[in-house]
Amino acid sequence: MSRQATVSRKTKETEIRVDLDLEGDSRSAETGIGFFDHMLDLLGRHANIGLEVKADGDLETGSHHTVEDVGIALGQALDQALGDRSGIRRYGTASLPMDEAAAECSIDISGRPLLVFRGEVPATRIANYETELTEEFFRALSSGAKMTLHLEILYGSNVHHMIEASFKAFARALREAVSIDPDEKGVPSTKGTLNS
Repeated sequence: MSRQATVSRKTKETEIRVDLDLEGDSRSAETGIGFFDHMLDLLGRHANIGLEVKADGDLETGSHHTVEDVGIALGQALDQALGDRSGIRRYGTASLPMDEAAAECSIDISGRPLLVFRGEVPATRIANYETELTEEFFRALSSGAKMTLHLEILYGSNVHHMIEASFKAFARALREAVSIDPDEKGVPSTKGTLNS
């Protein structure tokens, strides 16, 4: 079973390509936003997936369009790579520290897009990354992937660590949710489908 997808998205504001391989290990991110590239790289590493992202966006207006559109494309790639969801664990949860910060994430690959995001992320910039876009990225991703995503930054004083903890918690929860359950004989739902 191939669990791969390529999604291209082109608007007047951005041009995005995401290559995703749930069984792969090739990783690169080139968005023009250094901190975001770092977050995408560690997302792929901690989710244990192949993830290559290439994005050209209107960064002169800020990083919003690029970050959001990458989230949309990555979510759509996850949706496609998971196919009918047969055999997956479906649920994933992770809680982890990043130095003085900590975050928790729970995922249900449910077919129902929803983001619950909690945490006081200081509105600032890390290089050319606007920190309030963290929530926007995960909202776009959960919508594109049709997943229920609960993500909470519990505490922290260093905003870099707070955001990194949230990406790592998401990645570890995703790793569990998309993994194959050898005891699951079909789609893990009494409805028989997780696509809607």
